[in-house]
Amino acid sequence: MCVVSLSSVSVKMAPSKKRNVAAQSETLKKRLAEKAESVLNNKRQANEVFDILEHLQVDREADVLSAIEACQKVFTVLLGRGELYTGLLPKEDETPESFSAEEKYKAWMRHRYNGCIEQLLDLLGHDAYCVKEAALCALMKFAEEEAKHPLSKTDWDEHSVFPRGLLKAVVDHLVSTEEDMSMLISRFQEYLAFEDVRYYVMTSLTSSVASVMQRKEKVLIYQNNAFALMSAIVMPSSNSEMTSFLVRQGDKLEDWNASKLKEHRRVFEKMWLTFLKHKLPSDMYKKVLVILHDAILPHMSSPKLMIDFLTAAYDIGGAISLLALNGLFVLINQHNLDYPDFYTKLYSLLEPSVFHVKYSARFFHLLDLFLSSSHLPAYLVAAFVKRLARLALTAPPQALLMVIPFIYNLIRRHPSCRVLLHRPTAGSCEDPYLMEEKNPTDCHALESSLWELQTLQKHYHPAVAKAAATIKKPLSDQEQDINVLLEVSAFEIFERDIKNVPQTIPLEFERVTTLLGRSNEVVGEHFAME
Repeated sequence: MCVVSLSSVSVKMAPSKKRNVAAQSETLKKRLAEKAESVLNNKRQANEVFDILEHLQVDREADVLSAIEACQKVFTVLLGRGELYTGLLPKEDETPESFSAEEKYKAWMRHRYNGCIEQLLDLLGHDAYCVKEAALCALMKFAEEEAKHPLSKTDWDEHSVFPRGLLKAVVDHLVSTEEDMSMLISRFQEYLAFEDVRYYVMTSLTSSVASVMQRKEKVLIYQNNAFALMSAIVMPSSNSEMTSFLVRQGDKLEDWNASKLKEHRRVFEKMWLTFLKHKLPSDMYKKVLVILHDAILPHMSSPKLMIDFLTAAYDIGGAISLLALNGLFVLINQHNLDYPDFYTKLYSLLEPSVFHVKYSARFFHLLDLFLSSSHLPAYLVAAFVKRLARLALTAPPQALLMVIPFIYNLIRRHPSCRVLLHRPTAGSCEDPYLMEEKNPTDCHALESSLWELQTLQKHYHPAVAKAAATIKKPLSDQEQDINVLLEVSAFEIFERDIKNVPQTIPLEFERVTTLLGRSNEVVGEHFAME
């Protein structure tokens, strides 16, 4: 008697079952395509659209995709033909008797179109990404067709027509309060390359943020989605770059707000200010500050309006303060912002943790930039030099390989600080420098010396000791490029050290021939074997 296990049967049937499912999905796809053709070619078959719409709610992903494809085909063609009711749509059960058969058909089909839009918007929250993507593409295709063949007068303004209502509905679903939509937003980013889409997305986001961010529930998910969409917006830098539009407006293009860089910047600024005026979690502060100086400030009509956000971020401390430096410096350097306590707060950020945070390389790049001016007073530069030298005593080797050249560069730029090198070395207990003083004006750094560098000449890592030994030689005028040292990690130093071939080092003057037994050793005298 032959016995077959159930597991072996299930394994053998799985491929055939998959083939059956695939065949069923393919059959349904053809059937829905035929129904779509019937709806388009014969108005008497209009009820077939119900069957197509019904399959937007099935469980099988392949069937939903086929239904989306069929819906897109039907309503794109109907929009192009002008066979959907335009204007204020009456309720379905209140269609006026005065309507002709053609008008009743258009009104009825317009209700089906609105129902399709609602279902596609719901599918943006589907579990399967492929379904979300297909629904998004179908909705944007409808938006393109509605712009060419407007259905509602609310989409008209004085100079243009654009389906703002449909686009706003898409944006509201992309910035969901229920789930992370970052992947779908990245897919939507290609539509943001169109000037008109970008403009109306920004206006929609502004109104959405103003209403949702005041809530206390589910705001974190919404903030992440809103930031993902806002940061995906790439602004043009000149009017000549604004040439790509989802919908052409003909002769009225120059009068359209969506075609003007000035209007883009105004809406862009309002969107970001609306978002940033609300309380943000620390991670969101970091995300915003990382892109602020490159992607936000250059495209604002009045960058000075960001001062409240930047000063609030600067006062938080830690990595957030480090990141806020860049934006503040842009405002000070390029927009004449008066910030008298800038260097005092910058000085206070020099703590032992600055060598260990994620953004330490960016911080020291900015610190080098801030201290590059030759007009800074000697006492201020000396305070930074001395504080860096004191922190170097407990810094890791990879940081020291950058900090020591950094200190030398500051002294090269400001010859008045060379007194720190030439003053007779004082012991740490006699050092007049006050490490605990927060104001660089009162820390007495210019009265001190760099005895810390002499201490580092005995560092356990030879590269650090060699760098610190430079203090013994006359300091050259040529600055050392520290940019190549900012990203050096402990792993890289370790890899470099183990690849170095060590030289032969004599350990004893007399070669060992036996373990025990030397006449001049105590061990040999007492434990030598006979």
